[in-house]
Amino acid sequence: MVDLESEVPPLPPRYRFRDLLLGDQGWQNDDRVQVEFYMNENTFKERLKLFFIKNQRSSLRIRLFNFSLKLLSCLLYIIRVLLESPSQGNEWSHIFWVNRSLPLWGLQVLVALISLFETILLGYLSYKGNIWEQILRIPFILEIINAVPFVISIFWPALRNLFVPVFLNCWLAKHALENMINDLHRAIQRTQSAMFNQVLILISTLLCLIFTCICGIQHLERIGKKLNLFDSLYFCIVTFSTVGFGDVTPETWSSKLFVVAMICVALVVLPIQFEQLAYLWMERQKSGGNYSRHRAQTEKHVVLCVSSLKIDLLMDFLNEFYAHPRLQDYYVVILCPTEMDVQVRRVLQIPMWSQRVIYLQGSALKDQDLLRAKMDDAEACFILSSRCEVDRTSSDHQTILRAWAVKDFAPNCPLYVQILKPENKFHIKFADHVVCEEEFKYAMLALNCICPATSTLITLLVHTSRGQEGQQSPEQWQKTYGRCSGNEVYHITLEDSAFFAEYEGKSFTYASFHAHKKFGVCLIGVRREDNKNILLNPGPRYIMNASDICFYINITKEENSAFKNQDQQKSSFSRSFYHGPSRLPVHSIIASMGTVAIDLQDTSCRSASGPTLTLPTEGIREVRRPSIAPVLEVADASSLQTCDLLSDQSEDETTPDDKMSSNLEYAKGYPPYSPYIGSSPTFCHLLHEKVPFCCLRLDKSCQHNYYEDAKAYGFKNKLIIVAAETAGNGLYNFIVPLRAYYRPKKELNPIVLLLDNPPDIHFLDAICWFPMVYYMVGSIDNLDDLLRCGVTFAANMVVVDKESTMSAEEDYMADAKTIVNVQTLFRLFSSLSIITELTHPANMRFMQFRAKDCYSLALSKLEKKERERGSNLAFMFRLPFAAGRVFSISMLDTLLYQSFVKDYMISITRLLLGLDTIPGSGFLCSIKITEEDLWIRTYARLYQKLCSSSGDVPIGIYRTESQKLATSESQISISVEEWEDTKDCKDQGHHRGNHRNSTSSDQSDHPLLRRKSMQWARRLSRKGPRHSDEMNDHQSTLSYILINPSPDTRLELNDVVYLIRPDPLSYLPNSEPSQNSSLCNAAGQDSREETQL
Repeated sequence: MVDLESEVPPLPPRYRFRDLLLGDQGWQNDDRVQVEFYMNENTFKERLKLFFIKNQRSSLRIRLFNFSLKLLSCLLYIIRVLLESPSQGNEWSHIFWVNRSLPLWGLQVLVALISLFETILLGYLSYKGNIWEQILRIPFILEIINAVPFVISIFWPALRNLFVPVFLNCWLAKHALENMINDLHRAIQRTQSAMFNQVLILISTLLCLIFTCICGIQHLERIGKKLNLFDSLYFCIVTFSTVGFGDVTPETWSSKLFVVAMICVALVVLPIQFEQLAYLWMERQKSGGNYSRHRAQTEKHVVLCVSSLKIDLLMDFLNEFYAHPRLQDYYVVILCPTEMDVQVRRVLQIPMWSQRVIYLQGSALKDQDLLRAKMDDAEACFILSSRCEVDRTSSDHQTILRAWAVKDFAPNCPLYVQILKPENKFHIKFADHVVCEEEFKYAMLALNCICPATSTLITLLVHTSRGQEGQQSPEQWQKTYGRCSGNEVYHITLEDSAFFAEYEGKSFTYASFHAHKKFGVCLIGVRREDNKNILLNPGPRYIMNASDICFYINITKEENSAFKNQDQQKSSFSRSFYHGPSRLPVHSIIASMGTVAIDLQDTSCRSASGPTLTLPTEGIREVRRPSIAPVLEVADASSLQTCDLLSDQSEDETTPDDKMSSNLEYAKGYPPYSPYIGSSPTFCHLLHEKVPFCCLRLDKSCQHNYYEDAKAYGFKNKLIIVAAETAGNGLYNFIVPLRAYYRPKKELNPIVLLLDNPPDIHFLDAICWFPMVYYMVGSIDNLDDLLRCGVTFAANMVVVDKESTMSAEEDYMADAKTIVNVQTLFRLFSSLSIITELTHPANMRFMQFRAKDCYSLALSKLEKKERERGSNLAFMFRLPFAAGRVFSISMLDTLLYQSFVKDYMISITRLLLGLDTIPGSGFLCSIKITEEDLWIRTYARLYQKLCSSSGDVPIGIYRTESQKLATSESQISISVEEWEDTKDCKDQGHHRGNHRNSTSSDQSDHPLLRRKSMQWARRLSRKGPRHSDEMNDHQSTLSYILINPSPDTRLELNDVVYLIRPDPLSYLPNSEPSQNSSLCNAAGQDSREETQL
């Protein structure tokens, strides 16, 4: 077989100048026919046009050659002037005739011939039917003036010394430079900034004006003062700078006229150039210019992509990002499609931020804008959603497209994405870190109902602080609260740690207790070297390995700590809080610019039986207290029996009949249905059969039951009411933590969803498997709806921010309706614990507002002082936030920013909130200190008690103190006895069904509904003494959180201790769920396979 490839001749080379003239001759002796396709006709003119004009690279070479010729002609003119001897006399002939040597003339003629030929050829190629358009162009006229006299002098030798204004070629050089830059941009397929082009044109124009003026003055003064080039340069500079010394002046009328002409040209040309330059400068200030490639390769930067940049969002990001010492040399490039806000512009002009932050106006969907931001060289890209949009789903869609565009342009750039709706999360599962706002929000609000102030606890943990807030305050609770707020989560390898290295081979609870006792750090979790999953409090069965990564809570990380042994600081004992023999650590923490000095206890003398604690003596009144079992290094079988928490405590307290009915009513398993793709499967309390949709409606009877309000159901536990606008998929994450399998059945609270709009069928299908979950359509501004949903029987009421009110003409007015409605609830139901979500954290000062409250005014002044000191948590001393009664999702933005340095923070937060469940990982819960528990006395002994008995690890205290709050405004006093009328009660019962679905808008139009509200107010006033005490007590107390308090912190009555309790399933022999879950496991398994990403 003939090898066809060897017979095929090579393809012809790219067009060269020889090919343009001769064409391709290689195919003449070949029998085959080559067919070539051309964009234009294959004529000699078209080939020339392709070479000189259309082809970018060859055209660039031609223009560069032309530019060099023009500069050479100007240089030859200067050489001719310098070589010419001064003329004698003042005859006008010296203007028209000059002395030009023969070699110089030859060079100028050669340059003129080449320039003239090139000009004629380009004019021919660009001819489009109008010859006068080509002839009357200024570059063509200048070329004729400068080249034709030299060509004529070849044939007429007498004209060889004729003066030719060759210095005008500088303007042709400027024109060639502009064309050359355009060809350069086309050749390299990259556009330089318009600012650079305009500056280059301005400089070249100014140089051409000065050079023309210099040469013209020098030549015209040949019949005057005989000025040389340097004197002419001096005169031009003095004249154009408007100084005008007058020591050098033109004498002849021709030179004077030339100076006038040049000044007029300058007054016309230069302002136009400066105007264009100023316009481009203003436009560049709006768009932000470029982040240079050189800077991107030599400096580190991150890119922040947002749809609209608000000042609060910007400051939260900058304060949290630059709070870490190793990020001080990073630059932040902001890519935003909108023009810079006035407030943002003002902040970015501050020197601290102007040197670090670069604002670029552009879209993340355009590769050109991503190239301006040097996204491919960025260390990370943060993509944030606009939560103030009316359509949050549309905002998520924009975020998804931005994430896709960045991943397509820079696949190696780490992505940190914020999404709003949980159902959109699976579109960006490729991102390195994702924070879903509604998932975190509802899970946090749910835990707030069973673990008070969980939102405040998480907010303080994910904010970077040095614990200096409140240290200048005269009140002790603010100092303690502010100091403990500086605790954060850090990580270190066990073998590299001075905190935990000695506990290798010991149990986790043993390491956690002794590390807290000795160093004051709280070990909360570990991660195996070969496993990516973090385990929170894996329990006493877990044995610490040298390669384990330990996660702990402390005021600062271990690398920034200095250690001092207590026996070397004996002089400090005299200033200790405890006198006499004591084995408690002094635990004095001195935080200064990131370095902490910790005084350590001398632990050289220990008993062989294990660690013991000796409390400070109290003299003769000391009474023997119950002892606390030591925390074992390795847990044995007897200790593990106390840790089996899977058996429901409530079941043990009931009779056998009740236990049997309880087991038949609930099961434990995975929810069969999930409302969206991507939800993490959680082991929960479920019903054996799903509830019919009609029975989920609280305020309407059906064929299965006749209950029409919460009172008729007769719930044993108090209700949890959630007031929301719609039943979004995120609301599912509110129910799951409250129905988790580790919650005792006896403590399950009924959940009532008070919705403005009816839920869809998919949401009802997801919640119908959970016990005691109901919904009703109503609003919190309707008193009738509140009474029907059981507000008088509720323990907590959660008010979720409505999407329709998140956007307002004035930003901070978005919370106006929510604040006023909650204030009404606070006045009417003072004993009700109300948890409110706000759009803007600054509005939390209006929660539970009381005018002329001296204590609130003092807290307002403290907040302003903390903000002036540069605190990122200035709002932390507001009583509603400290008590966990108000929350804003924007506070969790720092979680995404902090994950750039601590990539484990999102995983730990999800585990704490119950959004993720990992086998062997613990969960967050709380216990309350009663009078029977006060014998423990200190936090260290409580730590030991919990670790040795149940394996729990405490992480903080929620403390409530009595505080006399001075106020001159009393609560609403409801005294409506004069409105009492028994006839109204009869009318109310008679007309009960006619007004069930009334709303707040028509409430004033129905007298009967008003009478019903008065009946409720009358019943409330009859309970006067008890409710009055609760109201006054509620106003006279303040609550706050102590994260990882020192071991010697005294326990107080009603303290709520936050615990990380081990996973109960990890103590079962086969690590299998109980038999109660068998009915729901089959359906739950299918849902896990479908929804888990």
